[in-house]
Amino acid sequence: MKGVRIIQNSKLKINNCSFSVVTRSELQTRSWGGKLGRLLNGGEIIGLTGELGSGKTCFVRGMAQGLEVGKEAWIRSPTFTLINEYHGRLPLYHIDLYRVEGRREIEELNLADYFFVDGVSVVEWFEHLPDDTVDECLRIGFEHAGGNRRRLTFTPHGERYEELLKGLWR
Repeated sequence: MKGVRIIQNSKLKINNCSFSVVTRSELQTRSWGGKLGRLLNGGEIIGLTGELGSGKTCFVRGMAQGLEVGKEAWIRSPTFTLINEYHGRLPLYHIDLYRVEGRREIEELNLADYFFVDGVSVVEWFEHLPDDTVDECLRIGFEHAGGNRRRLTFTPHGERYEELLKGLWR
């Protein structure tokens, strides 16, 4: 079937430049994050969307492993602190916009200080950002798919992220 590719232990569906994968466990979700983390070179913006408990922070834990953040780091959602910084092969800026309301609050966070540097910015609740905040990014949507299964949909915005995506599903 054109546009569909099956990967062992998970289903992968490819449409144009985006693709979806269904993971069957927390370990598989974290593994996809690790694979992405190993491909990052700095300056990337990764936008995560999905309801509470859909696997976003689990995925970030995998990214941290892929970026060689030390095992002693406690990767947690920065819901109340808004931004957590971790140091590995590259700095990882874990941003959570769940409790942020409106453009003014977002502007006060000075996110450009994180988005346009050599580290990696991963933003939970990316849909809370105004549309004109970033032009290019990799968006990853998370959905419950029954039990421990999660559907992750990777959508690149910009040529750099299209290339990143190619490396991710090889």
